[in-house]
Amino acid sequence: MEEITLIIERQDDPDSAPYEEEFAVPYRPNMNVITALMHTQKNPVTKDGRKTTPVQWEMSCLEEVCGVCSMVINGTPRQACTALVDQLEHPIRLRPMRTYPVVRDLIIDREKMFDALKKIKAWIPIDGTYDIGPGPRMDENKREMAYELSKCFTCGVCQDACPNVNDKSDFLGPFVFSQIRLKNVHPTGEMDKDERTEAFMGKGGLQGCGNSQNCVKVCPKGIPITTSIAAVNRAAALHSFKSFFGSYSSR
Repeated sequence: MEEITLIIERQDDPDSAPYEEEFAVPYRPNMNVITALMHTQKNPVTKDGRKTTPVQWEMSCLEEVCGVCSMVINGTPRQACTALVDQLEHPIRLRPMRTYPVVRDLIIDREKMFDALKKIKAWIPIDGTYDIGPGPRMDENKREMAYELSKCFTCGVCQDACPNVNDKSDFLGPFVFSQIRLKNVHPTGEMDKDERTEAFMGKGGLQGCGNSQNCVKVCPKGIPITTSIAAVNRAAALHSFKSFFGSYSSR
């Protein structure tokens, strides 16, 4: 190949209609989609020779750690930094993930993801900033499991692949299951286990999951989301029983 073709779905602002533009990019071995996009930004001329505005997208680490370069590449949501041109079908089609509002071109607003984390209290509370000594040790098996869950970097790929996350549903998304499980298994975070579980049992919670398992297929870190779904559902069932029988016995 002397050059590759990018077909990019663009959008000038959140309220404008999307449109497509084609770009010809000089090929070189081992280049990724980010490299190709950087060429279109440096030389914003379409394949038919028409000048246009530079394509806008987000990037930071370029090591599949930050998650901001997530986009749909040839129909599959993934990170552009690890999408190698040599391994993709041509022409390469790029569009923004549609789970969240488009800001411009390939940039989306993922604020709802962080609102979901706030709703389920996805953090470990501490008692002040002073030194209170070492916390309780975590069981080695739990630590290994928690490490796998901690790889989530809120890239939003699982959200875009999930058929239950859309503008007609309040479902917070599959990534929340592993976040709840991760915080609940922590010796300190376990103190707020019931609060997190109950928050996810409400509106937009676990009942919105259709268990399609699309999230597992596209997760770039191979996080065991299916296992987390089962674990959180089990915890929710136990919480319901305890709440019911607890309130019944107190009468």
